[in-house]
Amino acid sequence: MALASNPRDALLQALSDLDENSFKILKFHLQDRTLLEGHGLARGELEGLSPVGLANRLILRFGVQEAVRVVLQVLRVMHLLELVDQLSHICLNDYREIYREHVRSLEERQEEQISCSYVQLLLVAKPSSESPEQELGSVTVEALFDAGEKPDHGPPTVVLQGSAGTGKTTLARKIVLDWARGVLYPGQFDYVFNVSCREVLLLPEPTLDQLLIWCCGDSRAPLTEIRRQPERLLFILDGYDELQRPFAARLNRLGSSPAEDMLRRLIRRQLLPTSSLLITTRPLALRNLQSLLKHPCHVHVLGFSDTERERYFSSYFTDEEQAKKAIDFVRGNDVLYQACQVPGICWVVCSWLKRQMERGEEFSETPSNGTDIFMAYVSTFLPPNDTEGCSELTRDSVLRGLCALAVEGIQHQRFLFEEADLRKHSLDGPSLTAFLSSHDYQEGLDTKKFYSFRHISFQEFFHAMSYLVKEDQSQLGRESLREMNKLLEEKGHTGDREMTLTMQFLLDISRKENSSNFDLNFCFKIAPSIRQDLKNFKEQMSSIKHNRTWDLEFTLYESTVKNLARSVHLSKVSLKMEHSNEKKAHRSRFSVKTSLSDAEEEEQKCALVDKGSRAGTQKKASKEKTKERETRDKGTGSTERREQS
Repeated sequence: MALASNPRDALLQALSDLDENSFKILKFHLQDRTLLEGHGLARGELEGLSPVGLANRLILRFGVQEAVRVVLQVLRVMHLLELVDQLSHICLNDYREIYREHVRSLEERQEEQISCSYVQLLLVAKPSSESPEQELGSVTVEALFDAGEKPDHGPPTVVLQGSAGTGKTTLARKIVLDWARGVLYPGQFDYVFNVSCREVLLLPEPTLDQLLIWCCGDSRAPLTEIRRQPERLLFILDGYDELQRPFAARLNRLGSSPAEDMLRRLIRRQLLPTSSLLITTRPLALRNLQSLLKHPCHVHVLGFSDTERERYFSSYFTDEEQAKKAIDFVRGNDVLYQACQVPGICWVVCSWLKRQMERGEEFSETPSNGTDIFMAYVSTFLPPNDTEGCSELTRDSVLRGLCALAVEGIQHQRFLFEEADLRKHSLDGPSLTAFLSSHDYQEGLDTKKFYSFRHISFQEFFHAMSYLVKEDQSQLGRESLREMNKLLEEKGHTGDREMTLTMQFLLDISRKENSSNFDLNFCFKIAPSIRQDLKNFKEQMSSIKHNRTWDLEFTLYESTVKNLARSVHLSKVSLKMEHSNEKKAHRSRFSVKTSLSDAEEEEQKCALVDKGSRAGTQKKASKEKTKERETRDKGTGSTERREQS
């Protein structure tokens, strides 16, 4: 048997090495349900299959690693022990390759795959408490676990923080996929486990062994072998903030749930103390997380740079004309352009604009803040009004159902819902893909389907909307006021920190002087009692110092661009100046070259200071800029862009 490089090739080679008679006997045994623990194949599935066809059929049926085990089991019954030894040596002695194949195949089955068109994110290393005077500096994914600077601090713990939608979860998936493909951290980690904090709560027995089995997708995973060198393990704990409500009193008690306790012990280094950790979280949960950590490295996810922002539009719209129309519209709106720095909002904007174009509609709405963007998306994708009453999924019923589901989730800290939960609120998951995503969860031999909001920001948006669509009109004022007060109480305990998205959405709605557009889009009127409560809420919020979600990312982005521009001559970066011969429009481009690995470097465009491309993209429109536009020479064909210094 020739040496194969992976389990898939080894399986095909083993089947090809069988003579014609042995191959027939093997197919005969594959029908034995008793031998294969209830997994036997039907005779009709095997007839006429060649070794290549049989290998494909087994892999489709069982997956690569289980297909190898099935064939090994039959080969042992056939007493072809030499072939058993060869196949075992290639495929099972090194379980790492089997796990890599599992990760790759898992990604292939995802509803939304991370393809080669993945758009890079801008990451910034935050100054440590030991060196607070240190400036913000960009960092690459490849350098996250470099131990060169602080080797005495033990195994690295990296906290990847960013507001909702900045791309943390997608980046976590990209990291584990690139590792499985052999292009990231080669030779550094034997296993990289991506642990979704919301999904780990579903484990029937939340122990370390069960966690490893769940990550491997294999009840017979060699746990002893995996744990043998914990320093070569990397655990990515994605969505720490989704484990718990960050302000709830119960968080001060350890072991509030078995799964939570296990993850806390992993973070505290009480389990596998020499393993590496990458934890993603929203800022709201940082205070609780910080108490568990020793010498963490904090990295802030800022989202897209100017260049990557436009690249995302080009990759989202397959039609060039649609892409150009969308980019031009967004460039002309400072609020939209800045909001599209956040990947999650960028997806919302692209989806909304594409649906408008598909309907042949003009872009009539001009969002003035993030809440307007979500309102435009939701009103676009809600089903139309059924004037004849033939459909159960009316605009009003779907909106109320989504609001009720969001409230249930927020109140009980739930982000995954069963089909029964949807039915309870008269929702049909498959027909609401604009708002809900489906997930298949393996429970033994069975697969269970769960649903979640497409993003946590949607769950919080519908949570905010729930205050406005109460069923019992007589209870509107009292219930909404009580629930708003709960939000304010939580806010009061946190001091000068980022407000929740729910509060931000409500605050923006409360500031709307005219609700006619709101009434038109959502087909219901906000009751006078609710309007009064919103007014009270706005007044109370005005007395509390607070940060809006995404404000920090926008501010850090500008600071980072300024630092990069200021240090151009000092950090061995490539500076490329392009001057146009035309006086009315000239451009300067900064290209920052950063180290991606010991062996290679890749040029990343981190800032684009562009005169003549569009109106100021990072700063809010001001009266001064408006006057400049009005007095500008009518013959000038392009608008000058404010330079970022």
